[in-house]
Amino acid sequence: MIQNGDAIPSVAIKLINKGGVTDADSATIFGDGRVVLFTVPGAFTPTCHNNHLPGYVSAADAFRAKGINRVICMTVNDQHVVKAWADASGALGAVEFIADGNGALTKALGLDKDMSGGGMGTRAIRAALIIKDGIVEALFTEDQPGQVTSSGAPAILDIIESMPA
Repeated sequence: MIQNGDAIPSVAIKLINKGGVTDADSATIFGDGRVVLFTVPGAFTPTCHNNHLPGYVSAADAFRAKGINRVICMTVNDQHVVKAWADASGALGAVEFIADGNGALTKALGLDKDMSGGGMGTRAIRAALIIKDGIVEALFTEDQPGQVTSSGAPAILDIIESMPA
């Protein structure tokens, strides 16, 4: 698993924002400024859709006020599903999305988990990272399925307040 002080690897991904869906490189996306990345097991899944994403959408302005340049949600789903989720949730403009369809970035970060027992295949664990100029400053993962505590927006905002700018 990626650790504090590690660089974000270079992996081809699909970035979804107000401009649409574009091909991008993860090292470029995270390489400039301060970014909060939160990872979720799946678009439209109950905890992700109802508990995790909404906190970041409502806190987007607070993150920006604390010097965060981008808030990005990543999931192992194809870009069509992620774009539909971004649109349906009303998150675009507040949050950008990474569709990691094959889980390449998720695996490169060591944030992957086999959820085949539940019929979901390999997915991202629920986590949040604070990244500055492509380097992980802090990583938080959840211990229990369906739990949004240490990776939720309120916890990450509190951590950012205690960190040097």
